[in-house]
Amino acid sequence: QVQLVESGGGLVQPGGSLRLSCAASGFTLDNYGVSWYRQAPGKEREGVSCISSADDSTYYPNSVKGRFTISRDNAKDTVYLQMMRAKPEDTAVYYCAQISGNYWGQGTQVTVSS
Repeated sequence: QVQLVESGGGLVQPGGSLRLSCAASGFTLDNYGVSWYRQAPGKEREGVSCISSADDSTYYPNSVKGRFTISRDNAKDTVYLQMMRAKPEDTAVYYCAQISGNYWGQGTQVTVSS
């Protein structure tokens, strides 16, 4: 069974850093692209990053470009999202997903506040 389990969320001050992890099981991680999404109260779910399976190319929207970095460690079956220079508007529940199969994790809360 495919499972994606996020961890690493919590409280971070504006300008701070946080690393989220997504532990994958039930599929071969290096054969699939994985994405990170977030959803803040009153907003639609927003894609914040993805990493491809073909060449490990990465994608970021303007809202996080230059601040977030996605990476994968296939040996550990884990995808990471490194958040840098956090902003209050980054506050959301963050999810990882294998989009091709519509598999989603349960989410991890990130709160950016002083």
